[in-house]
Amino acid sequence: MTFHHVRELAGDPRIRGFGLFRNLSWLTGVFGLGVLAFVLMATPRIAVRAEAEEAAANRVPVQIIRFERGASSKDITGAVIRGERSVYSIDARSGQRLSVTISAAEANAVFQIYPPGAQAEHRDYGVEIAGAKALPGAEEGADAKSWSGVLPETGAYLVVVGPTYGNATYTLSVAIR
Repeated sequence: MTFHHVRELAGDPRIRGFGLFRNLSWLTGVFGLGVLAFVLMATPRIAVRAEAEEAAANRVPVQIIRFERGASSKDITGAVIRGERSVYSIDARSGQRLSVTISAAEANAVFQIYPPGAQAEHRDYGVEIAGAKALPGAEEGADAKSWSGVLPETGAYLVVVGPTYGNATYTLSVAIR
């Protein structure tokens, strides 16, 4: 094909351009559909992620108490600031005897013990334990510093430590027999 022949066909609508960009309207249409598909797929994930982040923000960290091999007791040192609580979990079986004591330099740390099914939840005013009532003698307001008793059911018990005033640095002693 000579140069003159190509030049004559340049105005002919049946002749398309050469290479990748011969039909730009098709290319922009595909690109637009791709962007639309991405937006539609990403929007629900963004909403789910926001809900998951909110749920994670409401989750209270729970420290699991594990005994060394062959041991049935453990001392845990910790600190808790005014208005907050430290939450521990210990697995135990029905009929076992759980003994918990706490000591603090300023004698301002106390604990509560909750049976399996209790859950620690963040609220605007601090940590709240929901789903179960505390064990007798280790309930909210009892200001327990020492407790021992036979456990009524098998599962994960929560030991919740808080200060009676100010900040508290404490040693929590837990034993199961």
